[in-house]
Amino acid sequence: MISLEHLTKQFGETVAVKNVSFQIADGEIFGLIGPDGAGKTTTLRVISTAMLPTSGSVSVNQLDVTRDAEAVKQLIGYMPQRFALYRDLTVIENLNFFADMYGAPLAERHAQVERLLGFARLIEFKSRRAQNLSGGMQKKLALAATLMHHPRVLLLDEPTTGVDPVSRREFLDLITDVHLQGRTVSPIEGRASKEPSLEGESVQKVTIVVSTPYLDEAERCTRVGLMHHGELIACDAPSALRANMPAVVLEGETDQAMRARTLAATHAGVRNAAMHGDVVRLLIDRADRQSALEAMWQEHGIQVRHLRIAPPRLEDAFVLMLGSKDG
Repeated sequence: MISLEHLTKQFGETVAVKNVSFQIADGEIFGLIGPDGAGKTTTLRVISTAMLPTSGSVSVNQLDVTRDAEAVKQLIGYMPQRFALYRDLTVIENLNFFADMYGAPLAERHAQVERLLGFARLIEFKSRRAQNLSGGMQKKLALAATLMHHPRVLLLDEPTTGVDPVSRREFLDLITDVHLQGRTVSPIEGRASKEPSLEGESVQKVTIVVSTPYLDEAERCTRVGLMHHGELIACDAPSALRANMPAVVLEGETDQAMRARTLAATHAGVRNAAMHGDVVRLLIDRADRQSALEAMWQEHGIQVRHLRIAPPRLEDAFVLMLGSKDG
């Protein structure tokens, strides 16, 4: 559905995206992961046709984003980081405006707006001005507006940044619903519809690309691409990235977590040392380092309880890859 071949994007002397290549299959949830300045937003903007590539090529459903930009725009829904709707309009006025902008037929507009209000759980707030919505509700409204024209590809740029944990979870559940429900295609009308399937209609998958700095969101994706300083340094399923991690996770609890972490950081074979409250979490090259580390802590009067080999997280794999790249 989406193909990037040696994509490079420069702003003057600054290379924001450098020689990036990957493909996204129809119906995938693909995550672009990385720290600020990694090139995630620029990559999404090129896919969305908002920016032209400096070199390389990008296609959506075999349509080139440069030569066939207008056709690509009909396929995609793009939700930028910042709230991009009209703050002085109400929820329903915003949705009606986007229905006008996308040319939604009058005959089905009311049903579509009502369906999106229900989908985003905004029915009771439809008369409220957008500027008076909470951050989480603004995100839901932006998603609803993005879905107005039944896009086949959904591009979401850090959609949950700046919202509370409950709203973040609700928004992620909405994205999952979009992916699971797909979009209903009528061969007779030759257009997409989110209404229940009728005879002769088929359900078409929605491809979702989401950029995020949150690794728990990455776990929801079928595949993820890790970007760093404009380069793609890994691309695989989250489970594969964890399984292929060239280190072992060792963790334990202690009342002197700071000292334990500081001492461990300089020990042979320790690739990374971190603390989370009273838990020390180490990435070590071999499991048999455990006894030597335990002996070192005891020598310095530090008791580490429940020391054990723990299952790796996606965060652990990325820490190692970023450290290796910077090193």
